[in-house]
Amino acid sequence: MSDTDKRAAAKAFNPDQLERIADFFNEVGMLRHTPRTGYAFLGSGKENVAEHSYRVSVIGYVLARMSGIDPAKVTFLCLFHDLHEARTGDFNYVNHRYDQCQARRALEDCVEGTGLEGDVLPLWDELDASASPESILAHDADQLDLICNLKAELDKGNAFAAQWLESAVKRLRSPAAEELAQVVLRTDHNRWWYGRVEKEWWVRRGQKS
Repeated sequence: MSDTDKRAAAKAFNPDQLERIADFFNEVGMLRHTPRTGYAFLGSGKENVAEHSYRVSVIGYVLARMSGIDPAKVTFLCLFHDLHEARTGDFNYVNHRYDQCQARRALEDCVEGTGLEGDVLPLWDELDASASPESILAHDADQLDLICNLKAELDKGNAFAAQWLESAVKRLRSPAAEELAQVVLRTDHNRWWYGRVEKEWWVRRGQKS
């Protein structure tokens, strides 16, 4: 990108907008303190919405690369997909049976006056419509993060997680996500750090006998 293109891509914010952006940053930080509530029904595991959103964004990037789709667009969809939960809290599958989450309204209030409305709200609308290839991958990334967590809980002995995994895998819509899910399901969640080191190392920590 040339210097001219970079300047054209820059966005100017007025003082009032900058004040609201400071509020916006603090609101985003609230996601660190917003628990994902479904684990209460699973009986084990826990995470907050910020933790969830980060890995969803990473997974979305990988799915996009696997699918030949714009990774930046998919990552942005993932990054903001649960931002409204700073105001609404996390509505799990049981909650949704009895109540409605006004996610779009909460997101409107979140970005009002920031100058980011034209950037963030269209992402939400595209994700909500779930029709574009990018939105399908973003939804799949959301499910794959859950699948990774459920597999970890299954490995640790929560047999009930197998039922949740069955449903989560069926919600996947893209070939890339389905392929990755099968790999996750057959992979020990500790393998990345424990299974790729000689077992003797864990006994002697590299010291000679």
